[in-house]
Amino acid sequence: MEQTCQKSSVNAAAVEKNKKDDVRQRCERLHKNIAEIQYQRHSMGIDVYDDFMRYQESEHRQQLEKQQKYDAKQLMKFQERMDIHLGGHFEFVDKPTKHFKFEFIPNGGGNPFHNLEKSSVLQEARTFNETPINPRKCSHILTKVLYLINQGEQIGTTEATETFFAMTKLFQAKDPILRRLVYLGIKEMSKIAQDVIIVTSSLMKDMTGKEDQFRGPAIRALCSITDNTMLQSIERYMKQAIVDKVHAVSSAALVSSLHLSKGSQEVVKRWVNEAQEAVSSDNIMVQYHALGLLYHIRKNDKLAVTKLVSKFSKHSLKSPYAYCLLIRIASKLMEEEDAGSESPMFDFIESCLRHKSEIVIYEAAHAIVNLKNTTAKELASAVPVLQLFCSSPKPTLRFAAIRTLNKVAMKHPAAVTACNLELENLITDSNRSIATLAITTLLKTGNESSVDRLMKQISSFMNEISDEFKIVVVQAIQSLCLKFPRKHNVLMNFLAGMLRDEGGFDYKKAICDSIITIIEENPEAKEAGLAHLCEFIEDCEHTVLATRILHLLGREGPRTPTPSKYIRFIYNRVILEQAPVRAAAVTALAKFGAHCEELLPSCVVLLERCLLDTDDEVRDRATFYVNVLKQTQKALNSTYILNGLQVSVVGLERSLHHYTLEPSAEPFDMKSVPLETQPMVEQKTVREPGETVSAKPSEKVAASRQDIYAEQLGAIPEFANLGSLFKSSSLPIELTESETEYVVQCVKHTFSRYMVLQFDCTNTLNDQILENVTVQMDGAEGFDVLKTIPCPSLPYNKPGTTYTLVRLPEDPQLVTGTFTCVLKFIVKDCDPNTGEPDEEGYEDEYVLEDLEVTVADHVQRVMKPNFSASWEEVGPENELEDTYALSTMKSLEEAVKQIIQFMGMQPCERSDKIPEGKSSHSLFLAGVYRGGHDALVRAKMAMTEGGVTMQLTVRSTDPNVSEVLATAIG
Repeated sequence: MEQTCQKSSVNAAAVEKNKKDDVRQRCERLHKNIAEIQYQRHSMGIDVYDDFMRYQESEHRQQLEKQQKYDAKQLMKFQERMDIHLGGHFEFVDKPTKHFKFEFIPNGGGNPFHNLEKSSVLQEARTFNETPINPRKCSHILTKVLYLINQGEQIGTTEATETFFAMTKLFQAKDPILRRLVYLGIKEMSKIAQDVIIVTSSLMKDMTGKEDQFRGPAIRALCSITDNTMLQSIERYMKQAIVDKVHAVSSAALVSSLHLSKGSQEVVKRWVNEAQEAVSSDNIMVQYHALGLLYHIRKNDKLAVTKLVSKFSKHSLKSPYAYCLLIRIASKLMEEEDAGSESPMFDFIESCLRHKSEIVIYEAAHAIVNLKNTTAKELASAVPVLQLFCSSPKPTLRFAAIRTLNKVAMKHPAAVTACNLELENLITDSNRSIATLAITTLLKTGNESSVDRLMKQISSFMNEISDEFKIVVVQAIQSLCLKFPRKHNVLMNFLAGMLRDEGGFDYKKAICDSIITIIEENPEAKEAGLAHLCEFIEDCEHTVLATRILHLLGREGPRTPTPSKYIRFIYNRVILEQAPVRAAAVTALAKFGAHCEELLPSCVVLLERCLLDTDDEVRDRATFYVNVLKQTQKALNSTYILNGLQVSVVGLERSLHHYTLEPSAEPFDMKSVPLETQPMVEQKTVREPGETVSAKPSEKVAASRQDIYAEQLGAIPEFANLGSLFKSSSLPIELTESETEYVVQCVKHTFSRYMVLQFDCTNTLNDQILENVTVQMDGAEGFDVLKTIPCPSLPYNKPGTTYTLVRLPEDPQLVTGTFTCVLKFIVKDCDPNTGEPDEEGYEDEYVLEDLEVTVADHVQRVMKPNFSASWEEVGPENELEDTYALSTMKSLEEAVKQIIQFMGMQPCERSDKIPEGKSSHSLFLAGVYRGGHDALVRAKMAMTEGGVTMQLTVRSTDPNVSEVLATAIG
């Protein structure tokens, strides 16, 4: 910081005579005065500075010498204070011109708390015990303590308690800044210190005192240390504070009440009258906080919330923040009720589009856009408002509008087409975030003819934006390529150019993900995409991306017309790269040799060169693959090279661990290991701009869920000897409506000879507690109910679980059945407020929906990367074939979806994707039947006038499995 001060006029002769002494003395004293004024303004929080006091000199030399000694002492003291409070000091720029100049030099690179040590700060905190209290020094020390806590520094309970008790001594000081810091310290320390209630009386004194600037913070601090037992003692004061005339006090009381309601809902409910009175306040923040408190008090009563919205939607609120909250409450109600544009809630939200406040208008438009199952008709009122905001001079409004339109364009691109002119104007916006969102929105709404023009516009500013927004552009290009497959050459070349540019890992990964997705979705783009990726790995510094691309080359390369052209790129990685990449390249080479007979000799030669590699993993892989390939057996190639391991890695580790704990003469049985689960349906999720999503996380989630179920069931003694868990249903089956008094869901766990039915129950009645909860099952032929494990207690709104063990039929052909289910329990009435139940109860029951056991419950999905090799490996010994007329199916897409769902098997080689305009299609399914029997299905379908005709061929390693799957559809 530079400050300038006008020199005082002095006698020219005197200045000339005593030039050096005068300049030094004036500088020192001026340094002191300027810094003193600066400090005073800083400590008082004043941002606008007055003109500096003119510096007056003494005309007599003796007085100057005395003053110099005094000033030197004061300057040293003040410099220490400045280092403490400002975290820096002023330095004089020694230029004896018309003005003196000073610069503020911060300590520690600008951070006054740089390199703080917890021990030294806590040692300094003992200053709080000194008398008299030094407010400035204590304020600085307390600020250090708060800084450490907020930086995540762990303070022990003993240390925190000692500091807290020392801090309570500061209530003796009247300094307002120190007192406010004490309130903050109490709030932070209350979480880690003991016996914090000792300051209750001091806080209550400030809360009810005459100093308004203390009352609000005192309320916040008091509520942070108040527990359920103490709340009633301050209830009267809280009610008074909520309706206080001082807005800051009222707002503090309302916000504190919101926090208290999390643990003391019943007490806070009694403050509803005061909250209603506060809603009528003229202050916008008080009205906003009061409405929030009213909603939280009534949020469990849907009817009361509906009345709340109806009341305040008709009575004009003065706070735009309150309007925004009311819009969010109304939109949440609409989602819960699955209401459409006919709802009065929608009318209220739509009316807010004409509000005078911009934030209310945007909130209403945002709510309409984000409603579930929004139609083009409902969007018609929101899109023009967002279109208008795109032309706003305020960058925040433009950004909010274009981001929301970008989201709309994902589902309803036609609705945003009317905004294309405004969007094109925003491409040249000075804010690159806005420009990026504008171009990506145009990519979603544009037509095929505009692709080339948009690509030119994108290339003009790609180098000016950050990687985060480049990722947004990449994802938009990917969507455009899937939308217009014939433009894949232009778009793929653009992505390849971006791949060659500089960028971080996330940026490169997003481009690779997009190219891989385009390859998988558009067969015509496969060769071009693989060629671009081959060029990329020639100079790729990211090991993860290189190994992933090599895996893709090994899977897709052998199926191209000229697979030999990829061998060079793969073998270069063996020569030039680090060990993980070399290992991936070895596996890719083996897949080319296993799939392409004409390349087998060359691949074996290249693999033999890797037998002397310096890395164990590379050598082991090369040795293994060379020996398998030299056998020239398709079955071995399919099992050990092309399809790979199908079991869960976590499950394999657990099974091997158990095997080593109990010595056995029998070899390890791989069939005892749970299979790696596959996602039921590949769902296309709507992504926010900048968010990257891949299919891999869903597989990991499914695998971890299976492992969690296995661990939970294994911990129950009755299920400990059932064997390995074969399969758990991925989605729970609803046996009741979501709005009924009892909510029951079922998860089916299949073992080799048994099935465990897990019933997750929830009691939605707050005046009842259910005990000894079970599900009685009857009716399924051949299925024996062996045991039921009840849920001991089911309190209000706390989920509980009951299990039923069922033995599967001995007849291998009998795999399906329907159970009638009845929920049985003992009801004990209870007080809704306290939750205390009656001593005596009565038996009751509740009829549930029927539960079906289907073929899919006995089949686990497995992915076969090379279906044809697996088909030949299983062989025709147990093959069955039949033809079906699916008259209820109106399209091939519907038929494919229903068959996959019914069979419970995994579609292979992307055969679940039907090319546009095709009237016939082949579906390939793979799975493992209960007991470890491989099963493959090939369904050839064709559209006819009467629906879909299907030729179904089933192969399995067990004839009974083929029979079950072949007759399942019929």
